[in-house]
Amino acid sequence: MTRVLLTGKRGSGFIATHVLETLLARGHSVVTTVRSQQKAQAILDAHPQLSKDRLDCAIVENMARVDGRGSLSITYAFLKLTIDLAFDDAVVSELPFEAVIHTASPYHFHAKDAKELLEPAIIGTTGILKSVQKHAPSVKCVVVTSSFAAINNIYAKAKGKVYSEADWCPITEAQANDNPANAYRASKTFAERAAWDFIKNENPSFNLTVINPPLVLGPVAHNLASLSSLNTSNERIRDLITGAAKERCPPTGNYLYVDVRDLALAHVLAIEKPEAGGKRFFTVSSHFSNKEIAEIIGQEFPQFKDRLPSGEALIPGDYPVDGVYGFDNSRAREILGVPFRPLKESVVDAVHSLLAFDPKIGIQ
Repeated sequence: MTRVLLTGKRGSGFIATHVLETLLARGHSVVTTVRSQQKAQAILDAHPQLSKDRLDCAIVENMARVDGRGSLSITYAFLKLTIDLAFDDAVVSELPFEAVIHTASPYHFHAKDAKELLEPAIIGTTGILKSVQKHAPSVKCVVVTSSFAAINNIYAKAKGKVYSEADWCPITEAQANDNPANAYRASKTFAERAAWDFIKNENPSFNLTVINPPLVLGPVAHNLASLSSLNTSNERIRDLITGAAKERCPPTGNYLYVDVRDLALAHVLAIEKPEAGGKRFFTVSSHFSNKEIAEIIGQEFPQFKDRLPSGEALIPGDYPVDGVYGFDNSRAREILGVPFRPLKESVVDAVHSLLAFDPKIGIQ
């Protein structure tokens, strides 16, 4: 059993929730960060059989909050100071931590200014590394969730390109403000580079492992607040089964996916296997398109057939005619040993989870 600190968006983020369940299922002891006592109680109530030494919560307030206009409501100097200190208390435990899994980072495409994503991502990532170094000498490994966005070169030709952990997104700070998607790419790229720079410059006593997933699909967690708060990646599935995408299948955009359960397992295996230390892991299940997702839903859930796009409306969600990039996930398969799920399983289980959350979706 390993004592683990898990950070995640409000303690109930899509990825963090699955990582938590995987950690508990594999016998680890977990403290997960939340932003309020209410969130903490919800997590504890969902696991009434577990003692405090198996599952507990640490409150870390949202220092990088965004106001209703979509801009940072605090200054950069205050943001840096507070996030640098935010995890100082959380990393200290009566039962000392041996590992930290840091999944907390904003993921959306609604930023008005790149700083809304860049600053919380970079400072949040380096902040937890600093806190571990200063206050948690028992920690031997830190796992950080990055993204395919930190690997993918959107300025290069896709055809014939095979991406692996050796690749880095070449985005610049100036390009980060071109559009909200670039702001997200830059936030993940700069945050990950900052983490590796910290390891190089500070030479801490712990190892760093980085997980780089593409788009993440799969069943939603039991603590989803509402369908409007669904994780960005699964919104496409929600829109297909509700009929919101009937007139036009959403463009696929990112043609690689991973099931959230496989991604969660990758995070946990990274703390269980010493050989994972010091490495990036490109965790990819396979290629996919939104057209394929729509077809799977139509085959497996005939009650939704009339809500799905068809004919010309499906074309935007298909693969581009000139081909897409490839991927090499051999490191994740061979070192971590992740058995990646097929697309059909991810989509079917995601739909079942949405129906369980709101049975009215299935009513014609």
